Amino acid sequence: MAPPEARIQQHRNVIDAAKAAGVRKIVYTSIQGPDEDTAFSPVVQSNRQTEADVRASGLNWAIGRNGIYIEPDVEYIDSYRAKGVIANSAGNGKCGYTTRSELAHAYTACVMRDDLNGQTVDLNGTPITQMELAEYLNAAFGTDLTYRAMSSADFVADRTAELGDFIGPIIGGIYDSIRLAAYDRPGDFEAVTGRPHQSWDAYFSSLAK
Repeated sequence: MAPPEARIQQHRNVIDAAKAAGVRKIVYTSIQGPDEDTAFSPVVQSNRQTEADVRASGLNWAIGRNGIYIEPDVEYIDSYRAKGVIANSAGNGKCGYTTRSELAHAYTACVMRDDLNGQTVDLNGTPITQMELAEYLNAAFGTDLTYRAMSSADFVADRTAELGDFIGPIIGGIYDSIRLAAYDRPGDFEAVTGRPHQSWDAYFSSLAK
């Protein structure tokens, strides 16, 4: 993952290449999140700049702002099981997670539907808390997880120790953003696709072992 300031120029290069190739429409996969006050905010700011560059490109465009992928929490189940707890700095904040398969469905619509040109849409499912996430994981995997809130500083230190000085604070910033309600959004998924986002009951039932 390139630093946020480098990503801006990388994305500008893609926009220029698209225009040179005669591309008529750009669909940009952006992100939700706060523009300031967390360690994740520089990443959000770089995406907002690319959104502005896409809008100024002279091409048709549609922008989707993705919720947080839920799959990493599922993939982390063995670590959660070993610890018996989900611990992070999200507190009681709700997060409008999404899945890669649902995003694929939404972005197909963004590409194909001309009536979505010029729109910026939030793509996420029903917002849930970390405690609710633990309950869904318990039902799917037969675990007995609980949720424990951590301070922002402690969680950043934990993630930095495991993931390094660049990614660790970014992950911490994402969970701080959840606590600050940056992902507690109803979303535009149904307006984009014509159907509701897959429910979390249905998603986790499909994972049950």
